[in-house]
Amino acid sequence: MTYRELCQFATQQMSSAQIENASVDAWLLLEAVCQINRSFFLVHGDEHVPCEQEDAYLDLLKKRCTHIPLQYLIGEQEFMGIPFKVTPDVLIPRQDTESLVEEALKYLKPGQKVLDMCTGSGCIAISLKSFVPEAEVTAVDVSEGALAVAKENSEKNELPVTLIHSDLFCQVSDKYDMIVSNPPYIPSAVIATLMPEVRDHEPMQALDGTEDGLYFYEKITRDSILFLKEGGMLLYEIGHDQGQAVSEMMTAAGYVNVRVIQDLAGLDRVVVGRRKENV
Repeated sequence: MTYRELCQFATQQMSSAQIENASVDAWLLLEAVCQINRSFFLVHGDEHVPCEQEDAYLDLLKKRCTHIPLQYLIGEQEFMGIPFKVTPDVLIPRQDTESLVEEALKYLKPGQKVLDMCTGSGCIAISLKSFVPEAEVTAVDVSEGALAVAKENSEKNELPVTLIHSDLFCQVSDKYDMIVSNPPYIPSAVIATLMPEVRDHEPMQALDGTEDGLYFYEKITRDSILFLKEGGMLLYEIGHDQGQAVSEMMTAAGYVNVRVIQDLAGLDRVVVGRRKENV
């Protein structure tokens, strides 16, 4: 098949398999497998695809039609303009989470220490290091598989962060100017309603926030006071309906200036607060 025919065939196959944005995925798969860009496609679209590339493309297409996420098939996802390796050990970085990074960057200063709790692929920690190279960035996760991916991403992008294998704060001993976290926050009963790409393929450990979705916010908020310097910042990504609950939780724990920040879609996405300074 030609490049154009292959892309059209993939779009039809994925549409039949009820894949959202089939035409976009067909192109992104072609771009990754054949290492081409739009300019090449416009000029050479009616030329035949090399056999090896066509076979590789059709193999990945077959897998995509079973709802394996595209990012796991091509092994990469961009976040904050940085390429991140992704595997089934980590959640796929999402644009929503960029709101958390952007808010954190308003407060993070060179030389400060920041802790990324539940780091996954390392996208938050490594992005913060990218924008504030003089910051000391530490990333924590309970999953050894996730930490291995985060380590690769740190090394590949030449943005060094300290990685700690820990169940939340168990192995953490330092004090930080900022703690950021995108913890598991989906209520257990909601998991079954998610898209199959998420429900069946992304790591459950990184999704399930237990019964009400607030379990990890409660634990992190309670213990964070011990690991934040006076006046230090705590920032969370949240589900769109969790702003009030997490805000009240932080206020009850002694945080001040607690605010809920909306994402580009106008949905509650980030909660931020400052640890009260002792008087």
